[in-house]
Amino acid sequence: MDIGVFIPIGNNGWLISTTSPQYMPSFDLNREVVQKAEYYGLEFALSMIKLRGFGGKSEFWDHNLESFTLMAGLAAVTRRIKLFASVAVLTMPPAIVARMASTIDSIAPGRFGINIVSGWAEAEYSQMGLWPGDAHFQHRYDFCTEYVQVMQELWQAGKSDFKGRYFTMTDCRLSPQPSAPVEIVCAGQSDRGMQFAAQYGDYNFILGAGLNTPAAFAGSNQRLISAVQATGRDVGAYVLFMVIADETDEAAMAKWSHYKAGMDVDALSWMAGQASVDTTASDASTARSISLPESAVNFNMGTIVGSYASVARMLDEAAAVPGTKGLMLTFDDFILGMDQFGRHIQPLMKSRAGKGPA
Repeated sequence: MDIGVFIPIGNNGWLISTTSPQYMPSFDLNREVVQKAEYYGLEFALSMIKLRGFGGKSEFWDHNLESFTLMAGLAAVTRRIKLFASVAVLTMPPAIVARMASTIDSIAPGRFGINIVSGWAEAEYSQMGLWPGDAHFQHRYDFCTEYVQVMQELWQAGKSDFKGRYFTMTDCRLSPQPSAPVEIVCAGQSDRGMQFAAQYGDYNFILGAGLNTPAAFAGSNQRLISAVQATGRDVGAYVLFMVIADETDEAAMAKWSHYKAGMDVDALSWMAGQASVDTTASDASTARSISLPESAVNFNMGTIVGSYASVARMLDEAAAVPGTKGLMLTFDDFILGMDQFGRHIQPLMKSRAGKGPA
């Protein structure tokens, strides 16, 4: 089973709180996180793309790096770990992104992939005059389908004459081409999003669910399995969890309680407002799922809180859910969290037997 890290490209990671660790994103921080991940034998690192923060007292995600340029820098200072950058498809033409991917592949041959971000937060794009209107919510996966088709034609054939509703290529050329297939990651939680992943993705991110309920996402995995059966492709689920660990269950739970007590209400309100713009979104959609009031303080992602032994046991339980290809982890404190995982948690995991420092 693969393990990856969702690196802190935005300030304060994935805790919308004034009492959680407060930090700014930087290349140095992300280099240290990814090099630790590589040292401890993790298979991949992924950086998101976020173009506008949530504000509030914590200035949540008001400070963000750019995904492709960050991953190009990290490609040059790593040797083995796979790196995924995220593209907000409304912001860059697919032929340019295909060339960027080919360039990063020349830095890290065979180690680069792309996460497709269809766009759910209107304010990220309207601030730049790039929002095509709320009708985008209805056809965003059709847009993404053409986007990926153009890139794949260029990577595979070095040219494209694609003619579609959203993109028109006229003897478009790409050389050099990547040395290996560029893997595609998707993150759709709706049925339509999973259908897109089943057709064009290599992996689809699934949101873990609940507090210390490591198998609660099994239904989402099953929906992905059903979608993949219709296409006959090999698409695995990468399940997202936040890990908050300490030497004892009590100490770890005290951290979690402290972070929840400081939840940034104004930032959460902004997120909820953005999530409500798409009035047609299903309850399973990403926007609806992450803004549910139960645990919006960390986007309602599955949260594993406990001692090193407890965390290892729960992650093994998540790994055993049918359809799980890997887990993508976030931490309250990424530097400390990576060392806790590599030194104390991973050695106790049955699903990671044989993995350890390089």
